[in-house]
Amino acid sequence: MSTEAPAAPQKINLRRPDVMSEVQAQVLSHYRSGLVERIRASGHVLSAGDLTIKLAKEFGFCYGVERAIDLAYAARKVFLDQPIYILGEIIHNPEVNDQIRAMGIKFLSGKEKNADIADLRKDDVVIIPAFGTEVSTRAMLEAKGCRFVDTTCGDVMSVWKRVRQYSKDRVTSIIHGKAWHEETKATSSQTMASGGGHYLVVFTLDETDYVCGYIRQGGDKAEFLEKFKGAYSDGFDPDLHLQAIGVANQTTMLRGETEEVQRRLRRAMSDKYGEDRIDQHFRFFDTICGATQDRQDALEKLLQDPPDLLLVIGGYNSSNTSHLAEMGEAKLPTYFIKNAAKMRSSGLIVHYDQHKHAEIETCDWLPSGKVTVGITAGASCPNNLIEDAIRRLFDLRGISVQQLLDT
Repeated sequence: MSTEAPAAPQKINLRRPDVMSEVQAQVLSHYRSGLVERIRASGHVLSAGDLTIKLAKEFGFCYGVERAIDLAYAARKVFLDQPIYILGEIIHNPEVNDQIRAMGIKFLSGKEKNADIADLRKDDVVIIPAFGTEVSTRAMLEAKGCRFVDTTCGDVMSVWKRVRQYSKDRVTSIIHGKAWHEETKATSSQTMASGGGHYLVVFTLDETDYVCGYIRQGGDKAEFLEKFKGAYSDGFDPDLHLQAIGVANQTTMLRGETEEVQRRLRRAMSDKYGEDRIDQHFRFFDTICGATQDRQDALEKLLQDPPDLLLVIGGYNSSNTSHLAEMGEAKLPTYFIKNAAKMRSSGLIVHYDQHKHAEIETCDWLPSGKVTVGITAGASCPNNLIEDAIRRLFDLRGISVQQLLDT
């Protein structure tokens, strides 16, 4: 029986000028918005009648998302007559993923999956989404001889580098994120890539405080493991693996919350081992995505002179979008919608409730008379969906956006 390692997957050069010029034209035709560009050029404000729209200074597609979409479209151009597969949603936006499906790219996971990994064969083309994928999944595909179109975001890979270093130094990675999210699963798997590494995922400050309490005075190990079931590495032992920790995060979390997680954990380690020995027991590196932070900062600035209400547009399973909605909800009426069709009328909007994990209806959401509506969107939301929302708002007031643009 051969013990030879499988050959390294063939690298595919999709970023050729001839390919990318066609791709970018196609992407623009699907997702560009002349209206949004015009509003941006006019100070991010559009007013008519008694309705004013204020756009956050930063919103919508980030570079990593644009790159992922470009590569998926390029794969379809280059492998025109060949089946192409994708491990899961390329980004967390339903309209974009529907467009990927319409191009004949087959999904390997999710409710509407078209195939299974077991069906793949040598030289099949597989797109790795922007969130990355788990080490074991990639190894399985490499063993099959699949070819990769890897769209993993550079910011995500920076986190991987950090947690791999923690593992080499026998430091347990404490990852601030959502244990069920594709990115966090991928990052968690990197901690064990070379063997011997461990991780623990904390989502909330309450969970962080529980870990801090265990660091300081120990506790019931069985209770700890049950509480974090599904959020730690195989063989994780809180009595052993919380002695030296390094904090990392899912790149789309709220920066302030991640910073608070690391502050509380650092304080606990200092209390346990002494400030003079903190470097032996605690490490931290800021791994929040720059685009995520730019959108959070822009929304915070918009809320300093708050509009009457806020629309947050994007996929309901988008982490960075959900955090924008959280920021808005803390200060003013906020409606998290995935598209303009959710604004049924000025008297009814269907929007996502993050606490109930379901859409709910709110009546009389758009006040009569003079009103200012703030709008932002997650990094996975295309501009054409933002335009649809703006047009719908003016339609509800009987105002033609086209007439505004023609004047």
